[in-house]
Amino acid sequence: MSEKRWSYKAVPNSQIVNDLAESLSIDKALASMLVQRSIIDFDEAKDFFRPKLEHLHDPFLMADMGKAVNRLMEAIENGEKIMVYGDYDVDGTTAVALVYGFLSTFYGNLEYYNPDRYEEGYGVSVQGIEWAAEQGVSLVICLDCGIKAQSKVSLAKQKFGIDFIICDHHETDENLPDAVAVLDPKRKDCLYPYKELTGNGVGFKLLQAYCLRNEIPLENLFEFLDLCVVSIGSDIVPITGENRVLAYFGLKKLNENPRIGLKALKEIAGFKTLMTIENVVFVLGPRINAAGRIKHAKAAVQLLLSNDYDEALEFAGEIQKQNTERKTFDSRITEEALAMIEGDEWLLNTAKSTVLYREDWHKGVIGIVASRCIEKYYRPTIILTKSHEKAAGSARSVAGFNLYGAIEECAHLLEQFGGHTHAAGMTLPIENIEAFRMAFDKIVSKTITMEQLTPVVKIDLKIKLAEISSKFYRIMNLMAPFGPENMQPIFVSENLTLKYAPRVMKEKHLRLELFEEETGAIFTAVGFGMVEEHFAKLNSTKYFSIAYQIDENTFNNNTTLQLMLKDVKY
Repeated sequence: MSEKRWSYKAVPNSQIVNDLAESLSIDKALASMLVQRSIIDFDEAKDFFRPKLEHLHDPFLMADMGKAVNRLMEAIENGEKIMVYGDYDVDGTTAVALVYGFLSTFYGNLEYYNPDRYEEGYGVSVQGIEWAAEQGVSLVICLDCGIKAQSKVSLAKQKFGIDFIICDHHETDENLPDAVAVLDPKRKDCLYPYKELTGNGVGFKLLQAYCLRNEIPLENLFEFLDLCVVSIGSDIVPITGENRVLAYFGLKKLNENPRIGLKALKEIAGFKTLMTIENVVFVLGPRINAAGRIKHAKAAVQLLLSNDYDEALEFAGEIQKQNTERKTFDSRITEEALAMIEGDEWLLNTAKSTVLYREDWHKGVIGIVASRCIEKYYRPTIILTKSHEKAAGSARSVAGFNLYGAIEECAHLLEQFGGHTHAAGMTLPIENIEAFRMAFDKIVSKTITMEQLTPVVKIDLKIKLAEISSKFYRIMNLMAPFGPENMQPIFVSENLTLKYAPRVMKEKHLRLELFEEETGAIFTAVGFGMVEEHFAKLNSTKYFSIAYQIDENTFNNNTTLQLMLKDVKY
C-alpha cells in the first residue's frame, strides 16, 4: 500500500475554543475537538455529552408519515394480515425484528419475510409478493428496500390488492413507487430534518408515530433500541443527530439488558466487555450478516425475536458456524481477487478502479472481498459473480469519491443498481462485463483525484504526549459513541524517540516505548500489523511523528493508558 496522507481538520477559532474551554472547565485541546464537531457553547455541549430521547424529531415531519400511520391503524382495526418485509442484511433483519417484534406485543395477525439472497436477490421480489398473497396479506411494511421497486409494488397492488408502506433510506428515483406511503428522508420533497437514518431507523420512526397517535407509551418502543444500534453500527451511517441519540441509548440497552438473541450472540462470540459501535461492527454485525450470506436471513430474525435463552443459544451457535464458513470463503476469494489484480498489467499499472468477475465466487461475501481489495489497492472496487445467469456485483468506494454517481453513468450497461455514495450493488448481463469495466474505469479516471487515491488518516489535533492524562481520556470518551462523522479522535505527536528498541509481538505487531524529550513524557504504543512497514525504519531513525488514538489497557487488574498507532512518519 502507498504511503498514507495525513489530513488535518481545520484549526477552529481560538476565541470560541477559549470561551468553551472556560465554560466547561476543560483544556483547550478537548474544547477544540468539540468546536470541530460544531459544538460551540455550553448548551450544545450539554446536549452532545448527555443525549436525551426527547431530542428525537417529531416523526410526522417525514413526508407521508400521516398516510402510513392511518393505513397501519386501519389494517389493525380491521384485523388485516400484515407482512413485515425486510432486506437480508443487518439493517434489514434488525428492522424486521424491530417492527414485527413491537407490533406483535399487541397484534397477532402478522407475518415476516426476508428474501433469499441467491434465489430472489436484493429488494422486493415477485416470490415474496406471491407468498404474501398466498398467506392472505393485504398490507406490506417494507424495510430497508423498496424505494426502487416501482414495478413490484404496482404488481402487488394491481394483481393481488396488496398495499405497501415503504420504509427506506436509499437514494430515490424521480418516480416513486405507487405505495400508500413512501417513507424515505432522502426523498427530494421530504423536509424531515435528519437525512441519515438507517432502514431500521425509518421503521423506528413509523412505530414512534404510531405510538404518538395511539397514546402508547414510548417506553414500550424504547425496549427495542438495542436493535437500532446494531443497525446503525453495521450500516456505517453517520453517528450524528438522531443516530447519535438512538446509538447512545441502544448501546446502554445492549450493555445493561440486551434482548435474549443478542445476549446469546455475545456469549457465543465469547465477548464479555462493554459493547461499543466498533464492537457492533466487528462482533455482532458480521455474525448476523452471515445468516443471509451463507444460508437464509430468516435465521437471524428468528434469533433476534427469540424469547427462550436455550433456543437463542442454539440459533446463535448455528449463526456462529455460518460466520466461520463465511470467513473461509472471504479469505479464499480475497486471495484469488488479489492474484487477478497482480496478474493483470493494465489493472496493476494503469487502471484507477478494480472490476473483477469469476462465476464461482460466493455471492454472499463479494462486498467483503471488495473492501479487502481496497485495503491493498486503494481505489473504487467492484466484485462480480454469476447469479441466475447474470452478473451480480457489490461495489465499495474510497474516501471522498461518489461511487453511486460513477455507476449511474454506466446505467445503460446495467439491468439494475442501487446504493449510496460509498457502497452499491448491481446486476448486469454477463456479456456486458468487459464494456462495463472499461466504461466504469473511464469515468473514475476522469473524476477521481490523486488525493482520493491515497489512503488518508484524518487527524483531529496535534498535541504533546504530556497533555494526555486520565482526565483527558475520560472527558474525550464522553464524546462517544464514536463512528462516521464523529470518529474516535486521532492525534499527532511530533519529535518523538524510542526509549527502548521496538519489540515484535506475534511476528506482525509492534510495541514501542515512546519518549518525548521536550516534556519527559513516556507512553507505550501498539501498532497492529506494522512490523513489515515500520520495524526497520524505527531502528534506523532517531526522531519521528506518530498518528494515534488513545485507549486503555488492563493487565493484572492494573489499567493504564496506551497509544494505538495509525501511522508513523519519519
